[in-house]
Amino acid sequence: MLVKFQLLDTNCLHILASSRTSPSIGVSVSRLDQVEPITKKHGEQRLLKCPNGESKSFGVVHRKTGVIPGPGLKKQSSANNPDRKQRRGKRDSGRIGERGDFQVKFRLGVENGLLEKAHSRCSTKWVSYGGCIPAILQMLDLVQDLDEALRPWEDKIGNKERSIILKEQRSWKRALEIFEWFKRKGCYELNVIHYNIMLRVLGKAQKWNHVENLWDEMKVKGIVPINSTYGTLIDVYSKGGLKEEALLWLERMKKQGMVPDEVTMGTVIQLYKKSGEFQKAEDFFKKWSAIDALRNENSTATTTTEVGSALHSHGSLSSHTYNTLIDTFGKAGQLKEASETFAQMLKDGIAPNTVTFNTMIHICGNHGQLDEVALLIQKMEELQCPPDTRTYNILIFLHARHDDIKMAANYFDKMKEAHLKPDLVSYRTLLYAYSIRHMVPQAEDLISEMDGRGFEIDEYSQSALTRMYIGAGMLEKSWLWFRRFHLAGNMSSECYSANIDAYGEGGHILEAEKVFICCKDKMKLSVLQFNVMIKAYGIGKHYDKACELFDRMESYGVFPDKCSYISLIQILASADMPHIARPYLRRMQEAGLVSDCIQYCSVISGFAKLGQLEMAEELYKEMIGFDVQPDVIVYGVMINAFADIGSVKEAIGYVDAMKSAGLPGNTVIYNSLIKLYTKVGYLKEAEEIYKMFQSLEEGPAVYSSNCMIDLYCERSMVKQAEEIFNSLKRKGDANEFTFAMMLCMYKKIGRLEEAIQIVRQMRELGLLTDLLSYNNVLGLYAMDGRFKEAVETFNEMIETAIQPNNCTFKLLGVVLVKCGVPKQAVGKLELDMKKDARSGLQAWVSTLSSVVGVDNYEDI
Repeated sequence: MLVKFQLLDTNCLHILASSRTSPSIGVSVSRLDQVEPITKKHGEQRLLKCPNGESKSFGVVHRKTGVIPGPGLKKQSSANNPDRKQRRGKRDSGRIGERGDFQVKFRLGVENGLLEKAHSRCSTKWVSYGGCIPAILQMLDLVQDLDEALRPWEDKIGNKERSIILKEQRSWKRALEIFEWFKRKGCYELNVIHYNIMLRVLGKAQKWNHVENLWDEMKVKGIVPINSTYGTLIDVYSKGGLKEEALLWLERMKKQGMVPDEVTMGTVIQLYKKSGEFQKAEDFFKKWSAIDALRNENSTATTTTEVGSALHSHGSLSSHTYNTLIDTFGKAGQLKEASETFAQMLKDGIAPNTVTFNTMIHICGNHGQLDEVALLIQKMEELQCPPDTRTYNILIFLHARHDDIKMAANYFDKMKEAHLKPDLVSYRTLLYAYSIRHMVPQAEDLISEMDGRGFEIDEYSQSALTRMYIGAGMLEKSWLWFRRFHLAGNMSSECYSANIDAYGEGGHILEAEKVFICCKDKMKLSVLQFNVMIKAYGIGKHYDKACELFDRMESYGVFPDKCSYISLIQILASADMPHIARPYLRRMQEAGLVSDCIQYCSVISGFAKLGQLEMAEELYKEMIGFDVQPDVIVYGVMINAFADIGSVKEAIGYVDAMKSAGLPGNTVIYNSLIKLYTKVGYLKEAEEIYKMFQSLEEGPAVYSSNCMIDLYCERSMVKQAEEIFNSLKRKGDANEFTFAMMLCMYKKIGRLEEAIQIVRQMRELGLLTDLLSYNNVLGLYAMDGRFKEAVETFNEMIETAIQPNNCTFKLLGVVLVKCGVPKQAVGKLELDMKKDARSGLQAWVSTLSSVVGVDNYEDI
C-alpha cells in the first residue's frame, strides 16, 4: 500500500516497529535529537492494548544510514509533483514509501496482516489532513490507552487537531473518552467548536442524556452556544425522529436573537416535510426569507408573502436548498410553487442537478403533466445533465401509471442504451405494469433477463405474476410459477397468503386449497392464511367450508383474530344466513374482539332483509346489553325495516332513541321516514322530514321527492305537487315514476290535456319503459276516447317485450266495450288468455286491430 504523508510536523510522529518484517513506510520526520529517545534494544517489544481489545506488540525503530531531512520540507502540490497521484494509486503494493534516505518500518506482533488492516483504515481523507493528524488517528485506532497513544504529540495538539481527532472517531464512546481526556489533562482549550462536534457525535448516536449533560456543562463553564450549536442540535434531534425536541431547540435559538443559517433552515423544512406539515414548512421558509420579520415574531407580513417573492428577496440559495424546497412543494401537491422555485433556481444561475430534475419530473408526472415531463428531459439535455437510473425509473413508473406501457418500455430500453444498468426498481416497476395488463410474453422476457442477472424476484412481484397468469386464463402456468418459489423454500407466510388470495379472488378454490396445504407443509400457517382462505370460500359460496375451516383453526395452534370473525360474519350475513352468523358474533364478543357495532349491524341487517324483525330486535337488545353503542347506520336499518311494513310506532321509537344518543339523522333515515309516512299517509310528518331534507346541502333525494308528489297526488294538491315536479325537472332528476305520478294526478282530477302533455314528455325523454307506466297511459287513452292511441300503445308494449298483466287487459276491455264489443265477448277473450297465453294474446291483438282499425302484428 503506497501512501505519502506530506508536511508532517517535525515533532509529531512517534515511530514504533516490531521485530517482524513488514512493508517499509517512508515519511518525513524531524532530526533524531528532536524525537523522543528510544532506548529499547533491537527486537525488544512492548504490548499495547488496542481499542478493539487486541494486544499489539511494538518493537524498536530501524534506521537506514543516510541524511535525515530537516524540518524545512515543504508540502508539494500536484502541479509541482505530477507523479504524486500515480504514487498514491499504488497503495496496494504493500510499500508505504520513502522520503530521503530515512525508512521506517512498522512491525506489529499480530498475525494475519494486522498492519495492512490498520493501513486500510487510514483513509485518503486522513492523509489529506496532512501534518501529524494521519499518524495520530492511526495510533488512536491501534492503541486503547490514550496516554500511550497520544504521548508523542501531547504538547503539539492544537485546536484544529483536537477538532479533527474528535470528528474522525468512528465510535461515540471513543470520541467521548478522548474528549474527557482532553478535559482531564487541563492543558487543552475546549471551545464551542469542540462542544459542537461532540453534540453532533452523541446526537447521531442518539445518546440524548449525554447531549443534555454536555449542554448543561457548557452553561456551567460559560461556553456560549453559537448559531451552529443550535443548528447542530436541531439537526441531530430531527434526524433522530424527535421532532418536538428539535423544534424546541429552534425556539431557544430564536429567543437568543439568532437566525438559522441556510443549512438549518433546510433541516427544519425537511422536518416539517417528513411529518406531512407542508404549510408549516412553507411558512417557515417565508419567515426565514424575511429576516426582519423573523426577528419580530409578532409580525405577520411574512405569512402572506408569495413563494417567488420569498426566494427573490433572499437572493441565491444552494442547490441543496432549492432541491429541498422543490421536493417539499411537490409532496404537498403544490405544482405551481414547485415550478416557481425551479424557475427561480435557473434565474439565479444555480445549475440544477440530476436530483433536481428527478424531483421535478416526478412532481409533474404525478399531476399528469407529461408534456412538462418531456420539456424537463429536453432541459436536462440542454444543460448536459445526464439522467441516472432513478430518472429512468421515475419515467417508467409515470408512463406505466398513465397507461402508456409502450413509452414505459421504451424508457427501459433507453436506460440500457445510455449504458446504465436497470436496477431492481426498474425491473419490478415494469414487471408489475406488465402483470396487471396480462402482458405475459413481455413479463416472461423480463423475468428471463432478471434471472440472467441473478436478480431476486421479490414476493410482491411473485404474487402479481400469479394473478397475471390467472387473469390470462393460464391456470397451469400460474401453478408452475407458484411452485418455483414454493420449492425454493424461502417463501414467507405473507407470500403464501397473497397466492391464496389470488386464486380465491379468481374463484379457483381447488388451487387456493393446494397453496394452503403447501403453506401447512412448510409449517408457515398463521391466522393470515386462514383469513384469506375463509374469504376465498366466501367468494366461491362454499359457506360450510368457511365455517369448518374457522372451527378448525385452534387445532392448528392458530387463534382467530378480529379479521377472522369479521370476514366470516359478513360472508354469512350477506348470504342471507344471519342465523348461522349469530353464534360466531357471540363468540367474537366473548373473545373480547368486539369494539364497535359494525358486526352487529351486519347480522341485524341480515335478519331485517329476511323480514325476521323479532330476531333483529333481539340482537339489537343483546348489543345494548353488552354496552356496544349503535351508530346511525344501525338505527337506519331498524327504522327502514319497520318503515317497510308500515310500523310507525316501532320506527319512531328508534328515531327517538337515535336522537337521545345525540346522533344526527342522515339521508337514508330521512328517506326511510318519508317512505313510512307515505305508506301510512302521514302528510304533515312527511312534510316536516322533507323540510329537514331541504336544509341539507345536497337537498332532498329523488326518492323522497317522488314520495311527496305521491302524497300530494293522493290529496289532489296540485300546486304542491307541481312545485316539486318542476324542481326535479329543472335539476334533470325527474324519473319515470315522477312523470307517472303526475300523469295519474292530472287524470284523476280530469285535467286530461295536461296528462296527455306528460305522456308526450315521457316519450321524448325515453321514460316510457315500465308496465305500470304503460297501464297508466292506456287508462288515460281509454278515458279520453283515444282508442287508436291505446291500441298503438298496446302494440308498442308487445314489440318491446313488456308483458301485459290483468290490469292491462281490463283497460283494453274498456276500450272494446266503448267501441261496441259486447261484454261477453270481452269476457271470452279474458278466459282464452288464461287458457293459452300465446293464442289468447293473438286473439286480443286481432280483435283490437279489427275493431279500432290498427294494423296488428302477425309475428306474435
